[in-house]
Amino acid sequence: MAKKQEEAVSLVKTFEEFNETKKIDRNTLMSVLEESFRNVLSKIFGSDENFDVIVNPEKGDFEIYWNRIVVPDGEVQDENKQISLSEVHKTAPDFEVGEEFSERVDFSKFGRRAILNLRQTLASKVLELEHDALYNKYKDRVGQVISGEVYQVWKREVLLVDDENNEMILPKAEQIPSDQYHKGTTVRALILRVDNENNNPKIILSRTSPLFLQRLLEAEVPEINDGLISIKKIARMPGERAKVAVESYDDRIDPVGACVGVKGSRVHGIVRELCNENIDVIHYTSNLKLFIQRSLSPAKISSINIDEENHKAEVFLKPEEVSLAIGRNGLNIKLASMLTEYTIDVFREVDGEDDEDIYLDEFADEIDQWIIDSIKSVGLDTAKAVLKAPRELLVEKADLEEETVDYVLSVLRAEFEQ
Repeated sequence: MAKKQEEAVSLVKTFEEFNETKKIDRNTLMSVLEESFRNVLSKIFGSDENFDVIVNPEKGDFEIYWNRIVVPDGEVQDENKQISLSEVHKTAPDFEVGEEFSERVDFSKFGRRAILNLRQTLASKVLELEHDALYNKYKDRVGQVISGEVYQVWKREVLLVDDENNEMILPKAEQIPSDQYHKGTTVRALILRVDNENNNPKIILSRTSPLFLQRLLEAEVPEINDGLISIKKIARMPGERAKVAVESYDDRIDPVGACVGVKGSRVHGIVRELCNENIDVIHYTSNLKLFIQRSLSPAKISSINIDEENHKAEVFLKPEEVSLAIGRNGLNIKLASMLTEYTIDVFREVDGEDDEDIYLDEFADEIDQWIIDSIKSVGLDTAKAVLKAPRELLVEKADLEEETVDYVLSVLRAEFEQ
């Protein structure tokens, strides 16, 4: 019996240790311990309403009092709530029928199954409290940058732990493609969200979110933190390139120069953090044409046609500027479209000698539109431009089958032969 009582007391001490580690307040501690005991009593007797449970977490002990009404011998109908007069007189001869008799009971009296039940209930409550504490700690920190230590690396995600050994998840989709993780190394990431399905909180991190880049800039550039410079928009191709549009609220401050720093000193650390992701910082403007022009930097635009209703822009450039506007693997124009939220189509300016040239879109009745779009994506938008381009360019850069390229070339040649 004594051993069972010691087991129950040890549970209280275990919970007290949890309290010290997780910083659970006293009222919650008392409530959960009492609730655990009452849960077991309810399972044994069907109800716990006539029991008093007194828990003392500081001493690591507890008391349980069983309250029953004294009834005449032979008239006990509910042993949970009634006790016979002769039974009471064995320990308290002064009690009479109708009075309430409170008896301190030894928890071990309820058997080993009750001890096991208590342990399981308490463990469940402790886990629930731990989950609540974790959720409450992180729910208001979404959007902040945190450092964590790599604990485990899997194919689809990386498990990190914070300074209190709380687990955080960095999914594959939120990792920069060139990131490499090794157990024990420190990683910085943005707290993207905190899922709490079935009271099982999961802290999801991200290194690909535009907000992660914004937070890094805020930490590196004092003028942003002071409110003198505002980051208006960010477009990222994680690990490759990013464009950031900034605006200054003080005419004396050059927002681009302040963000880049002398010889790029302020962005160097961020570039390294993001696996050598190139960062272009441009001046933000509410003038849409000018903003699109700046977003396509370093290319120089000749003219722009804007379709505001469909959020489309036609940009015309000199032939030597087309490749700059499109960028390697189409990266520059993709980022410009993301930054401006406009679909940008790039066109070559046709010189006088090329008056007889024909735009590819006019061949839509003979060539599928998706093929035309693929060719235009590499900066070739007229028939003569395609005919002058190396065949390999159409196969590799436009990602077309050789048979498709040959068909396109034959259609275009036939037009001029006529």
